Amino acid sequence: MKAIRVSQNGGPEMLKYEDLPTPELKAGEVLVKLTAVGVNFIEIYHRLGRYPMPLPFIPGSEGVGVVESAAAGVEGFKKGDRVGFVGVNGSYAEYIAAPAARLIPLPKNLDDHLAAAAMLQGMTVHYLVKDTYPIKQGDTVLIHAAAGGVGLLLTQTAKRLGARIIATVSTEAKAKLAREAGADEVILYTQQDFVSEVKRLTNNVGVDVVYDAVGKDTFENSMNCLRQRGMMVLYGSASGLAPMVDPNSLGAQRGSLFLTRPLLFHHIADRESLLRRASEVFNWVDSGAMKSKIHGTYKLADAAQAHRDLEGRLTTGKLLLLP
Repeated sequence: MKAIRVSQNGGPEMLKYEDLPTPELKAGEVLVKLTAVGVNFIEIYHRLGRYPMPLPFIPGSEGVGVVESAAAGVEGFKKGDRVGFVGVNGSYAEYIAAPAARLIPLPKNLDDHLAAAAMLQGMTVHYLVKDTYPIKQGDTVLIHAAAGGVGLLLTQTAKRLGARIIATVSTEAKAKLAREAGADEVILYTQQDFVSEVKRLTNNVGVDVVYDAVGKDTFENSMNCLRQRGMMVLYGSASGLAPMVDPNSLGAQRGSLFLTRPLLFHHIADRESLLRRASEVFNWVDSGAMKSKIHGTYKLADAAQAHRDLEGRLTTGKLLLLP
């Protein structure tokens, strides 16, 4: 099969398009022929070695496809079934051997591209607004990178739940997308100090919650945007790892803040949670409550270009590789 393999940490040029053996099934696994693969920022961290992976490795952990075969004793999946998965490493490839327990049956009315675009990012939004900080009618929310893949879905969903959205973006074009997704106020952080703007827009009270996937460049100032007893949700590190925090600084200095660094995989660790979240996200997509924006599709061989575009913040919405 064709696959992308990383044998040395470094830039996008380390994503090599190679011939590799088709995976052999182990007990409990299903062989899936991939039709669409999600590209996510964590794969950039893996490629760089910021989040180390044993070398060599096939990047990617999200995709959809069709069942080719199943190991002996696996029940519930047969050849031709359409399935998706999140959190199974090695998806930048034509085939993947995935544990049956991690496979999600796809609804008949949801095409492969939309399914691949909605799963990881949609379930991330689901836990952020349902579990990490359950958004209530009237909350004021600050969303960084609001025109990104998760950012657009998070803006849509928080607005639907009744929040007032303050969004930060880098360009006027991205500001337009954030407003279309439901942002009430948009701050161009390249031209304005977002802390001052947030204070102005909230009459110096601050926001109830900050959703920050940027990390190093925004983390400290994000906490300065919170009201007393507000919550700082750091769910990504696109600009680099956030600095260390003295817990005492969350108290008198900042107003008894809450700080959390959640991960999707801890919210879908058991099969019941995985299927429940996926089902709710698919229902949101089917009803039109969640509209995934696919920025672009790339041939598997062009994975390096997809990484360049994502890392360069040239994208709005989801990127897909098509094996």
